[in-house]
Amino acid sequence: MRITGTGHASMRIDTPAGSILCDPWVNPAYFASWFPFPDNSHLDWPSLGKTDYLYVSHLHRDHFDAENLRRNVSKKATVLLPEYPTSELEDELRELGFTSFIKTKTNEPVALDGGLNIMIQALTSPTDGPIGDSSLWVEYDGVRLLNQNDARPTDLSVFAELGHVHAHMLQFSGAIWYPMVYELPEAAKRAFGKQKRDRQFDRTLRYINDLKASWVFPIAGPPCFLDDELWQFNDIFGDEGNIFPDQQVFVDHYHGLGYDNAVILLPGTVAELTAEDCRVTQPVPDVREFFANKESHLRAYRDRQRPVIEAAKASWGNPELDVLTELKRRVEPLLEESVYLAKGVGGPVRLDLVGNDGEPAESIVIDFPGKQVRRYADEKVRYRFRTRRALVEHLLTTGEVDWVNSLFLSCRFSAARIGQYNEFVYAFFKCLSEERLQYAEGWYAEQKPDAEDVKLGDWIVQRRCPHLKADLTRFGVIEGDTLTCQMHGWSWDLPSGKCRTSAGHELRSRPADQPAPASAS
Repeated sequence: MRITGTGHASMRIDTPAGSILCDPWVNPAYFASWFPFPDNSHLDWPSLGKTDYLYVSHLHRDHFDAENLRRNVSKKATVLLPEYPTSELEDELRELGFTSFIKTKTNEPVALDGGLNIMIQALTSPTDGPIGDSSLWVEYDGVRLLNQNDARPTDLSVFAELGHVHAHMLQFSGAIWYPMVYELPEAAKRAFGKQKRDRQFDRTLRYINDLKASWVFPIAGPPCFLDDELWQFNDIFGDEGNIFPDQQVFVDHYHGLGYDNAVILLPGTVAELTAEDCRVTQPVPDVREFFANKESHLRAYRDRQRPVIEAAKASWGNPELDVLTELKRRVEPLLEESVYLAKGVGGPVRLDLVGNDGEPAESIVIDFPGKQVRRYADEKVRYRFRTRRALVEHLLTTGEVDWVNSLFLSCRFSAARIGQYNEFVYAFFKCLSEERLQYAEGWYAEQKPDAEDVKLGDWIVQRRCPHLKADLTRFGVIEGDTLTCQMHGWSWDLPSGKCRTSAGHELRSRPADQPAPASAS
C-alpha cells in the first residue's frame, strides 16, 4: 500500500486493486482565512485526480474543496459515501458531476474489486462536523489503514476487531475558533488556549493508545492564516496558548513520551506501507529544518496568496441587502419550529455588525424564547457576536445554511458570553435549513438517559458522557472531585453532578461506598 501525502487531511492511497483520493483540499476556505500548510498548490492535482475512488469525509471546506473536485478530480471516480442522515454530501458531489456512488453502511465492511476492502464509520450527532463526520478503514492483502482525519468516535474497537491496523492517520491540532476570538484578557485567553492545546494532545494520544497501530500519521491540521488580519493565529510566536501546533511540534511531544513510530506527511511525502515496515520518502532534505523555517515559508506563501485574499474580500459585500429583513425571513420560520435547540439556547443572541472601517453598522437580536429576529433594544444578552456586515450580507445572499462552516471557522469575528459554553448556540447556526433543523431536533429528542453505571476510582458514574455519549471507562479521568471526559474536554463536579463546562448535561454520580438511590415505583 502506497500513501502519498497531499496536504492537510488529504492523501492518495494506491494499491494494486485501485487508488483512493481522500479529502483533496487546496483552495482557501472559510472566507479565505484557512490555507493548507505546507503549501500544496504545486502538486500535480490533475494526475492525483485520476483516481479509482474518491472519499470525502464530510462537508467542512478544508475537506470538501468544490473547486478542486470540479476542476481536477476525474468524474469517472466512484465515490465512497458515508451513511449520513441527510443527502447533502451526495447532492453536492452530484452537482459537481460525480455519478458513481457506493453508499456504505456505518461499520459494515465493503469488498471492492480486486481484493480491496473498505469500511466507513459515520458520526451523526448535530455537533459532528456539519451534521456528520467520518473515518475510512482500508485493507489490501493484509495491510490495514485507518484514516480517522478529524472525526472523534467514542470507540475505535470496531476497527481493531478487523485486524491489527498498520497506519493510523488522525487529527492532533486545533480546528476551532476558541479561545482566540473571545473578548478576554490576553492572560486568560492564553491560559484557556493552553488548556485547549493540552486536551487536543491528550485526546490524540488516547486514540493512538486505543488502536495501537504500527505507525501514526498526525494529519488534518493545522491550517495557516495568510491574511494580515489573522496572521497572529499562526503558531510562530512561541505562544503556549496557540491551539494550532504543527506536525513537528506534536511529533516532538510524542517522542518525548517515549514513542518512535510517527510519520509526518508533507505534500509529496510517499510512504510505502507493508505489514512489517513503513519506508518513507520526504520531498525535503530535512523535515525538522523545514518546520524550523516555518515563518519564512509562511511569509513567502502569504505574498503568493495576497491577490487571492484581496479578490475574495472584494466579492463579499452586498450593501443593497436589508440584513434585518432577510434574517427575519430566513430565521424566524426555523425559530418557530425549534423546540430543543431554542430551549437549549434559552435566551437572545446579539449580532453586532460593523462596516469595513470597523465602525458599528447595526445590532440585531435573534430572540429564541420570543421566536423572532429584531433590532437590539439595549437589553442584557448572554451571547454576542461581532463581525463585518459584508460577511453576513454574503451569507444571506448565497443562502448559506451553515454559519459554522463559513463564518465561525473563518475566525473573522469576535465573541463574548456570560456564563458557560452553550453547544446549542452553534448547533442552531449550523442548522439554518429545514432539513438540518428537523434532523437536529429529532436527534436531541431521541436522546435518552443511559441507565448503565460504572465504577471510576472512588465514584460510581453513568457509563456514557452526558455530552456526546463517549464511554467514560475509556475517556473519563478523575482528579479530586472533578471528572473530565477527554473526548471534548468537558468536566463535571462529581458530588453534585453539575457540568462545569456548559449549561445542562448533568452527570449521574455518587460515591462508590454510597448505595444507589431507590428507583421510583
